[in-house]
Amino acid sequence: MEPTDFVSVLRGCAPYVHAHNGRVFVIAFGGEAAERADFDSLIYDIALLHSLGVKLVLVHGIRPQIDAKLQAQGLTAQLVDNVRVTDRAALECVKAAAGSVRMDIEARLSTSLVSTPMGGSRLRVSGGNWITAKPVGVRHGVDHQFTGEVRRVDTETIRHVLEQDRIALLSPIGYSPTGETFNLRAEDLATAVAVAMEADKLVFVTPTNPEQWPIADNTGDAGQLSWAEGERLLDGDSLSTLDRGYLQAALAATRGGVKRVHLVGHEDGALLRELYTRDGVGLMLYSDADYEATRDATIEDVGGVMALIQPLERNNVLVPRSREQLELDIQHFNVIVRDGLVIACCALFPFPQNGMGELACVAVHPGYQRAGHAAALLKRVEAEARSLGLTKLFSLTTHTPHWFIEHGFRKAGPDELPAQKQRLYNFQRNSLVLVKDL
Repeated sequence: MEPTDFVSVLRGCAPYVHAHNGRVFVIAFGGEAAERADFDSLIYDIALLHSLGVKLVLVHGIRPQIDAKLQAQGLTAQLVDNVRVTDRAALECVKAAAGSVRMDIEARLSTSLVSTPMGGSRLRVSGGNWITAKPVGVRHGVDHQFTGEVRRVDTETIRHVLEQDRIALLSPIGYSPTGETFNLRAEDLATAVAVAMEADKLVFVTPTNPEQWPIADNTGDAGQLSWAEGERLLDGDSLSTLDRGYLQAALAATRGGVKRVHLVGHEDGALLRELYTRDGVGLMLYSDADYEATRDATIEDVGGVMALIQPLERNNVLVPRSREQLELDIQHFNVIVRDGLVIACCALFPFPQNGMGELACVAVHPGYQRAGHAAALLKRVEAEARSLGLTKLFSLTTHTPHWFIEHGFRKAGPDELPAQKQRLYNFQRNSLVLVKDL
């Protein structure tokens, strides 16, 4: 990597390092992860998250380990509607699998060999009887016996563990007040813990790559999914049983108040790239409307708008304007903001005496072009112009006349501009005049 590339990457992730420091993340991964040859890489990335100040609650699954132990004893796994039926013999396999996987995770988190990314680290891991469970009971006429669901999470103790700079590690096991042990579904446990802890993020590391889910066909953006879009996807039949389980858990978490649920695959570094880059490499389910919002600009957006338009000003695409002028004009701007970054902007300057408005300063971040953002802003500006009683929009451009023509503008002459604008028209710049009737 070139030195400039390294600096650029470091600067790019710095806002996320700051934003995630001290936050509570619940990270869940299935028992499949523990059997992968690259499991150490995932553990190293989790350790790096901890070193960056993230408060971590880990939830691991044991599904394949249970199946292996059942098979070794000549027993058959019983599933009803993809929920395991846990009889007495299966419960013993659950206990053995949980203990084995848990000890393996703890051993790997204790590694501090100089030859590894965890060299010199001192990670402390804690666990306990923090989950009170109750039996699932009879479903579809079948008694699930020792299969349980979460009744209560001991959030006070878990928070105390996190305050001590420890990683909280949870196995999919719960206990009843009468001393019974229950087998829990890891995805449901992670969701319950994230909701109870009011976690900032819930992350599922999935056996499949969520970027390859057929979600992009539904949203136009494979990287993010709103709660409503997730519900619609779940109503369809395009997902596998395993993927549907993860999506159900993610939706349950958003309903419970978790604002960000991430689903990432096992690719090397996927966890870090999802959490420390703006667009990530997985799928993010969000419950609030501010991840990507189109709105009126405020004075706080001046810096973001300037960063967007200055490259265009340097290339003579836009007429240069000072920061002071932009601050004076900011009330005329509309912006699209994605996860805190201004990715598109435009301005509407009304000339009410002429029934016209100027569409100016249309700019889209290079990383988000050809995604319809400029068209979305135009639609918003047209509605705003009509509400002001304007009957025409005009724009001056030297580089992008075809975009305007494609969106209903026609070529015109400077004489069709409002008198005030005609006096300011720069014949040396010779901008094309485009007009649209509203």
